[in-house]
Formats: sequence, C-alpha cells, structure tokens
Amino acid sequence: MNRTWLVASLLTTAVAFGQGREGIRGELRGAPPAVAGRAGVPPQPWLGSAPKPAIANARPVRSCESLATVALPNTTIESAALDPANPAICRVTAVTTHPPAGDKVRIWIGIPTANWNGRFLGVGGGGFVGGSPASVDQPLALGYASGSTDTGHEGGSGSFALDAAGRLNWQLIRDNAHVGIHVMTLAGKALTQVMYGTAPRYSYFAGCSTGGRQGLMEAQRYPQDYNGIVSGAPAINWARFIPQELWGAVQMNATGNPLPACKLAAATAAAIAACDGIDGVKDGVIEDPKRCTYDPEPLIGSSAGDCGSFTKVDVDLIRKFWQGPQREDGSFLWYGQARGADLTALYGSRGTPLKPQAFGIALDWLRYFLAQDPRLDWTTIKPADWEHFWDQSTEQYGIVIGTDNPDLTGFRDRGGKAILWHGWADQLITAEGTIDYYKRVTQQMGGPKKTSEFARLFLAPGVAHCGGGPGPSPYGQLDALVSWVEQGKAPETLTAARRDQAGAITRSRPLCQYPLVARHKGTGTTDAAANFVCRAGF
Repeated sequence: MNRTWLVASLLTTAVAFGQGREGIRGELRGAPPAVAGRAGVPPQPWLGSAPKPAIANARPVRSCESLATVALPNTTIESAALDPANPAICRVTAVTTHPPAGDKVRIWIGIPTANWNGRFLGVGGGGFVGGSPASVDQPLALGYASGSTDTGHEGGSGSFALDAAGRLNWQLIRDNAHVGIHVMTLAGKALTQVMYGTAPRYSYFAGCSTGGRQGLMEAQRYPQDYNGIVSGAPAINWARFIPQELWGAVQMNATGNPLPACKLAAATAAAIAACDGIDGVKDGVIEDPKRCTYDPEPLIGSSAGDCGSFTKVDVDLIRKFWQGPQREDGSFLWYGQARGADLTALYGSRGTPLKPQAFGIALDWLRYFLAQDPRLDWTTIKPADWEHFWDQSTEQYGIVIGTDNPDLTGFRDRGGKAILWHGWADQLITAEGTIDYYKRVTQQMGGPKKTSEFARLFLAPGVAHCGGGPGPSPYGQLDALVSWVEQGKAPETLTAARRDQAGAITRSRPLCQYPLVARHKGTGTTDAAANFVCRAGF
C-alpha cells in the first residue's frame, strides 16, 4: 500500500470525522504533515477560485464592531471584531438558544470588510463535530462571507446526546442533526446584510461526510436557505451506516478471529488486481466496484506475509465485509465496503493479543444514543444484539438525522442546484448508500432527466473518504456549482486529479455524471483527462 496515500487517507478520515491527529498518532508516527490551514483544518479543494463579484462595488455601511449590537432572535452576539492578523476580515461569534431548552448553538461568522464577492458560504463539519471557526478561513480568502457552527456542543464526542441524568437530550440531538446549521445560516446571512446594507445575492453550502449530510439536510428541511449545495461523501444514511461501522468488529468477536491489517490489505490488493482491467485501463483503480465480483476464496492457504496464511474463517469474514450486514436470516440490511476500499479503517485489529477495534464514532453512537450507557462494554455484544441495536437506530433516529428524504420539490422549485459526489473507495461511508439515495430522488422527482436539471451525482473511482486514495480526487466543485446556479451551465463532468508531493498533477480524469463512466478513447496516455470520454458502460 502506498504510504503517502495511507497517511493522507488517515488524516482525511480523522479530520472528516472529528478525531484529530491525536486519535491516529500511532498510524502517523514519523509521517510528514499532510494538512494545511489554521488549527489543523485540511485544504478545501472543492472551493476552487475566487468568483467575480455578484454585487458591484459592495461597501460596508457600518463597522465590524457595531455588529455586536445587532438583535437577532434568541441570539447573543458574544463578540464582533476585526481579525488581529487580518484587518480585512470581521469575525463574529454568536450563540443561539431555543427556550426553554437551555441549549447553546455557537456560531462563527466571517465577513470581508473589503472585496466581498456578494455571496454567503456555509461550511460543514465532520463526525459529531458540527464545524469549526477555522473552516471559514479559506472561503474568506476567496471573498465569501462565511459561517460555521458547533451545532450545540463542543468536541467530537457523542456524549452530548445524554443529559446530566443520563436521559436523551433531544434538543441537542436535533441541534446537531439539523437545527444548528439552519440557525447559523440565518445569522450569517443577516449579519452580512446588516454590515453591507444588502443581502447576499447568492448563498451556498459545501461540506463532506457530515458536511455533505448537513447540506442535503438543508435542501430537504430548509430549502429556502441556499441556492446551491456541494455534498461530498454525504453521511445521509447515518442511522444505518453508523451501526454498520461496528458490525464487522462484532463479527470478528463472534468468530474469535480478529483480522490483522496485513491480511485486510492483501485482500484489497487481490481484489484490485482481479478487477483493475475491467475498464480497459491498468491503473491500480477499480473503476466501477459494482462490476467487480472477485471472491476471496482463492486466498485460502496463501501467504499474507508476516500475518501468516489466510484461513477459511478469514476469507468468510472478508466476504462479509464486502457483502455488508445482513440479518441472521440472511436478509439485506445495508451495503458493505466496496472492493478496493481500505478495510483496515473499520475492520482493523490491534494489540497483543490481537483484538478487533471498534470505530470511535460507531462506538459513541452505540453507547450514548442507543444503549444510553457510557460504560457499555461493546465486546459483550453478540450478532443478535447488534441486530436489535440496528433496528433501534433506524426506528428511533431515522426521522431525526436520516437525511434521506428524496422529495426535493421545495429546493428544486426555488431554483436550487446540488452537486453530489462520492469516492468509490470510501473506507467509511459506502458510495452505494449515496447511489441508493440518488436513485430514489430520480424516482420521486420525475426521472433521471428532470432530476439532472437540479441535482447531479458524480462518483470518483479509487477515491477514499472525502479525498485521498489511488484515484484522482475532484476539485473545484464550488466553481462548478456557482457556474450552474448563476450562469445556467450544468456540469457534465467534474475535474479530478492526483498530485505528487509538490502539488503537480500526475494523473487527471473526468468524473462523469452518474450513471455514466469514463472510458479511454483508445489513444493517448491514460493519465490525461482529455483522453477519456463519458459513456454508458464498459
């Protein structure tokens, strides 16, 4: 496995799911920094370039400091001041409450004091983290007024779900699920309007993972908030895929067969070797994992290096990881990891003796939201117990945080546009869940042609969670969205590239509008996007 890819993938995973560097220190020991930006915020390649001003000659009509006196419903402006490091930026911190709940949704708004481009951009978070004050920095550099929020709680733990008495705190759960982003949006646009004397002409939202879910939640519940949304690797099926992230560890415990990372990596490499050429191009990437039917049975008895030889139990587990969770009667529950995705992120084992490791967010979901017992020992959970928790998760929380309502009529009717994208090698949230949602949207909204007039899905072969992986990752999604919303130029493709350590592009590809796939024209290098065309299949 390429170490640069692994490092980038782990960092992306940690930031996207709110874990931070400390949670993955062991995996990254000795690795060079792979993130940039204030407070560890990773680069945001979806941003693209600075757009032309949407409002000509916009000038502030009042000072930054005066925003501290603005009255907003149930909101306290804690501070409004010029950034000491950059006086061209006004930073506002506010807190919104919902009496009598006593919650506190902290909001961070940044507004340019000059060269405002006439737009507002909401930025999402990751995992249980609603967002961060540093998330607005890069949008501000491009001239956007921008906002983010903690959605009612600090940090990346799921412990906010329980109050001091150990009962479910439904206001904080709703704040994190959807209310927090909405009130941030209202406050951010209102403060921008007060400062400039005119409302933002266009408003956009962008995020990946939880941020992708937050964007689609806005389209479903608050369609008036944004003109356009970029939703990457959206965590829209939260109540389903989060229990799925714990399912593999439960299966390994049940069989008494923890799988070491080298066996999981060897199985992934074998699948890639078997299916890499399906698209006619050998590049270390499975272009369409749904067409890959590789079965790991031939691995039995073969060596996985220091891990020893594959056993039948090993192979049966790996097959289950790809197949996805089922009920004990064999019926489908949810999708498994795509062949080609890094299995170690969810199904790894560590320690001496080797033990399965539960993914942190899934474990928090189990302890705080489902069992309501912070001290629950997950290793005591049997497959039948897990199945009961699955049912509880979907029944109790699907309507709160599910974000899979396919009816986007309100968003469409007011001219909203949405770009969805997902990496096929996503190791945390399977792309098939997003495909499932998009198919239901097309059924609800009048078919593929009518749906593509306002919402389009793009799949990125070989791309891990929110970026990284052996495949070219998309960039400039916001540029494509702005062009679509403001000029009516719907994106036929997204641009994607893989870069070396110096940032130079080593491979580029077009990402095609689903269900089309990129096919090589038959001439020219397979590392250049210009030599590929979108077609209906291989």
